[in-house]
Amino acid sequence: MRTKNIDREFERLDRFATLLDNSIRIPGTRIRIGLDGLVGLLPGIGDGLMLLASLYVVLRARMLGAPVSIILHMLVNVALDFIVGSVPILGDIFDIAFKANIRNVDMLRDWLSR
Repeated sequence: MRTKNIDREFERLDRFATLLDNSIRIPGTRIRIGLDGLVGLLPGIGDGLMLLASLYVVLRARMLGAPVSIILHMLVNVALDFIVGSVPILGDIFDIAFKANIRNVDMLRDWLSR
């Protein structure tokens, strides 16, 4: 059974992942991007900053006791987001579609619900 602390943790992680991946709707479309997509437009430093932000979700998962297999899968998602996201234009399109942080929070939630 999940405690109130776990529920609050997921509320924070959900808000954080949404901020990074899905917080802004592109006017006139149904497409949503987050800070990851916007800050990632800054050459060089943007993707590095978002890498650090994405690692926060992984750190919280580790602190909640997620097994190494989940942590590694989350790190692969973060690395993929960082590497592909660093490629001009392709990376921006990838950031719109991939949503690594939301995936990682969902993966953690699935593990805890078992």
